[in-house]
Amino acid sequence: MTKKIKGLIMQTKEIKVNGGVAEGIEISLQNNGALVLINAAKGFIMCGYLDISVANKFGNCAAIVKGVKTVDEMLQKAVVSVSDNASKLGIKEGMSGMQALMLLV
Repeated sequence: MTKKIKGLIMQTKEIKVNGGVAEGIEISLQNNGALVLINAAKGFIMCGYLDISVANKFGNCAAIVKGVKTVDEMLQKAVVSVSDNASKLGIKEGMSGMQALMLLV
């Protein structure tokens, strides 16, 4: 689904993996940037615009993948940081976004 909000474009994408479903969200930002997030049952994968320390503060399972503009890129690129609870699920730096997502659905 695509929505245009005050000149910005927001797209959502359903991702089916391991019998579960996650939702990918892409929001275009000024200066050719993008806010990208994949939300799943046990946690989420976020782009570099968001802060892992805040995820830790709230006890979230979260991983960061940097340098992405789309959900598809996020699934392919490597995780660069993980929250404490994501680490307990087995998510590690260096694994792909898809490998992390498989542990989050």
